[in-house]
Amino acid sequence: MGTAARQSFEGYRSMTTRPLTVIVLAAGKGTRMRSARPKVLHAIAGRSMLGHVLALAADLGAEATGVVVGPGMEAVAADARKWSPKAEIFVQEQQLGTADAVRAARPLLARARGDVLVLFADTPLFEPVTLGRMRGVLEAEADLAVLGFRPADPAGYGRLVTDGAGALVAIREHKDATETERAITLCNSGVMGFRAERLVSLLDRIGNANAAGEYYLTDAVGIARQDGLRAAVIECPEEETLGVNSRDQLAAAGSPTIPRSARMSSSSRTCSSRRA
Repeated sequence: MGTAARQSFEGYRSMTTRPLTVIVLAAGKGTRMRSARPKVLHAIAGRSMLGHVLALAADLGAEATGVVVGPGMEAVAADARKWSPKAEIFVQEQQLGTADAVRAARPLLARARGDVLVLFADTPLFEPVTLGRMRGVLEAEADLAVLGFRPADPAGYGRLVTDGAGALVAIREHKDATETERAITLCNSGVMGFRAERLVSLLDRIGNANAAGEYYLTDAVGIARQDGLRAAVIECPEEETLGVNSRDQLAAAGSPTIPRSARMSSSSRTCSSRRA
């Protein structure tokens, strides 16, 4: 992280006094990687993608971290404990969507205080300062926050629908969006943050009345709005949102053309017991 970014991040940490819990979703099989190794164990700069995300959680000062894995993913659980010895491991028995994955960590959520951030183990390029900005919004005004970005080509991405005041109204999948909504360039990165006291109630009311029969965490936005809660959007550069689903994307994530704390050199990050 550059000096300016570090100073900015430390400023956000000093202003944010609420405790933090981080949930890392790592249950994906990653079949497009064409490898027997679980996707999130593929390395960038000498460290697994999961290891980088857990280091990010530590940089954010998380007081508790949960990692959600799939059945039989003992290697992923072991890697999580390698980089974050105090991380709690939860098993999502069936892959029934992102909300179902977060529900797997319910024992941790029941104890959570302050803020909860939901991250993905295959998206390792977010800067701490970006997620620090999400925390600042949660502390100041929002019950729920979504990290958005503006890709060069938004086709295929979920759109973030906002009102005239800039508050988030809905997350609309590309296939379900109207022509007007498809013209929106602000897209969903997948990263979401919640006030801990709101999350469990929102999770419990997410249904699976969709074509895939899955439980989508993004549906929490609509439920929150129905409850009169405020949902906010924080924007970040597109390059931070790069997810890894193939070997080509893995190579891109390690490319020096994509800024990420000096390419997340193996000496630049250690997952420690530091707290905010």
